[in-house]
Amino acid sequence: MRLRRPIFCGNWKLHRTIAESLELATAVKNAVGPTVHRNDIEVVLAPVFTALHPVAGRLFGSQVRLAAQDCFWESQGAFTGEVSAYLLADVGCRYVIVGHSERRQHFGEVDETVNRKAKAVIAAGMRPIVCIGETARERDDGMMFSRLAAQMMGGLLGFSEEMLAETVLAYEPIWAIGTGRVATPEQAQEAHGYIRQHLREHFGEVAERVRIQYGGSVKADNIAGLMVQPDIDGALVGGASLKAEEFLNIVRYQEVAGS
Repeated sequence: MRLRRPIFCGNWKLHRTIAESLELATAVKNAVGPTVHRNDIEVVLAPVFTALHPVAGRLFGSQVRLAAQDCFWESQGAFTGEVSAYLLADVGCRYVIVGHSERRQHFGEVDETVNRKAKAVIAAGMRPIVCIGETARERDDGMMFSRLAAQMMGGLLGFSEEMLAETVLAYEPIWAIGTGRVATPEQAQEAHGYIRQHLREHFGEVAERVRIQYGGSVKADNIAGLMVQPDIDGALVGGASLKAEEFLNIVRYQEVAGS
């Protein structure tokens, strides 16, 4: 029996209109109910901002949770174009992704801003999904562990044990995101094991309760091998989450692997 409840989050990135988002969310919602009950997993969908409100209505009363793909750390003010954690909670979000590698790469996200956003998410009564991961060069140069440690030290700065318990970490090797290249189960476990050990050293026993997702070209045909690893607690799914059946096959990995 698993110590931690697996969590699968579909990150739709900049895809799908409101109508398309509703269609995809409906398909997932209709299929997930008995799966969640049977396998004791958590399913989360992260559509674009413009679809959050209608998708929240469509998911209401179901076991599928809603997430936003980013937020701002201030609750209100003269910050044109930003969306606060409190507004996301108001629309029905339970989770917010912060520090995704695409935010870091394209929009200048750094560990300090990830930390401020994650704290704002918790203060608004939601749970942050904090993303960390190394580039191909950092891995090849033997810097993977130091890079992960730096991101955790910066992104979780000032966290209490209680705050960490509300946090999901997502390990996403940048070299495997959208490339079709996936870390082997052993490579992923090596990183996840290091992340948990680092948390254990700095936060104590609460580290055993923290869920750590894997993200990076996750598909139905590789998820089972990842999920048997002791420190992998689910997946942050990108492209494969845009097709209901593919995403559902990831969520139902135990059934698919046994068929």
